[in-house]
Amino acid sequence: MSAGIGLRAVHCRKFLEARPALGWVEVHSENYFGAGGYDRHVLGRVRRDYAVSLHGVGLGLGSASDFSATHVARLADLAAWIEPVFVSEHLCWGAAQGRHFNDLLPLPHSREALDLVAKRIELMQDALRRTILVENISAYVEPEGSEMQEGEFLAELARRTGCGVLLDVNNLYVNQVNLKREALQTISALPAACVKEIHLAGHLPRGELLIDHHGDRVAGPVWRLYEAALERFGPVPTLIEWDTDIPPLEVLLEEATKARDALAA
Repeated sequence: MSAGIGLRAVHCRKFLEARPALGWVEVHSENYFGAGGYDRHVLGRVRRDYAVSLHGVGLGLGSASDFSATHVARLADLAAWIEPVFVSEHLCWGAAQGRHFNDLLPLPHSREALDLVAKRIELMQDALRRTILVENISAYVEPEGSEMQEGEFLAELARRTGCGVLLDVNNLYVNQVNLKREALQTISALPAACVKEIHLAGHLPRGELLIDHHGDRVAGPVWRLYEAALERFGPVPTLIEWDTDIPPLEVLLEEATKARDALAA
């Protein structure tokens, strides 16, 4: 595995016809929870030729309540069928008192949050019978109650549970600008062996903030930070994410080629 892209519905037909030279693809898990249907048929065809990674966006590992065992069971069924190379979830919360907020909301880096998320990860890993990856998220406010730095939190989570880290380099850069978190400090705090996958994506400047919108090419500062991450972690499988204002497939493949060249170097 080297560089891959997030496979989106608008590209599926052309992707199957062209069969581009990619190491792997990633899909959003929840889009394939239903049994049968056209989407699963397409994913099955893709899986014949490519490694597939399942990336969750709706579970909310850090939600204090409303953590869904049904969601985990559906994910386990999907993973048993598609046999993914990775299963990943965001390190966030997204539900409370029966309401789901359709967003990836930041957790405080506290010991209480660490205990809660560690239990959830262990539950998931038991249900799936595999190690999962957790992804660092972007944020626009610093939650109250943090007792450690982001890198320390992720490293301790990996140590306790055996999970891996999906390192989103764009999110590191966005948080460096928005929250003044030092991205290189987070990278250096992570044990080299725990980072199993890297995400690259675009962001949108809005005044003094950066918005993590996944709707543009990877920015220059993010490519430079990616090079620093590769120096630290080695040639980790890398994904180009693009979720809004989705361009032609060829644009994603161009970005993946840049990542592949960096990995080879």
